[in-house]
Amino acid sequence: MTVSSAIRARKESHPDRTARIGDLLARMRLLIGRRIIGRTALANIAPGLDISHLDVLDAMRRIEGEITVGAIAEVLRIDPSRGSRLVADLVGRGILRREASQEDGRRSLVVRTEFGDTLLAEIRAVKRALLTGVLEDWDEDELEAFSTLFEKFICDFESIYLQAEKAQEQRAEPKV
Repeated sequence: MTVSSAIRARKESHPDRTARIGDLLARMRLLIGRRIIGRTALANIAPGLDISHLDVLDAMRRIEGEITVGAIAEVLRIDPSRGSRLVADLVGRGILRREASQEDGRRSLVVRTEFGDTLLAEIRAVKRALLTGVLEDWDEDELEAFSTLFEKFICDFESIYLQAEKAQEQRAEPKV
């Protein structure tokens, strides 16, 4: 087999692999949509919390700079009033607290309490244990290959998303 025929053969079989990946992503999307990992963690650690509470804690990790209700709502892509209700509930449970901003005393910041930090660490530990259970029969080479390729896959998707978002922002800018 020549190099060009080998490349042609790979290209011809690629749609089947792409279709298989697409099918697997659909299955994964169902699992993610059902929030299996997060719901299991909450059931084991904090049965009184809702998955949206976990979303708030996760969003806070991803915000650079001061964490406000508005920033949380923006990251979660929810209405600010919904974000405010979620934060208020977590404050009432002692998981979060409000502080005045050092930059602008009129602005209220959202901060995890010590209890919130402990809760988040326990939830992460349960999530890691679930993943460890799924991956326990994989050898080191499989884990290395999967983690490297999965990271590449996710990064490429993020890049496409960011490019699309940037293009949308440019289309929305008024033409002068």
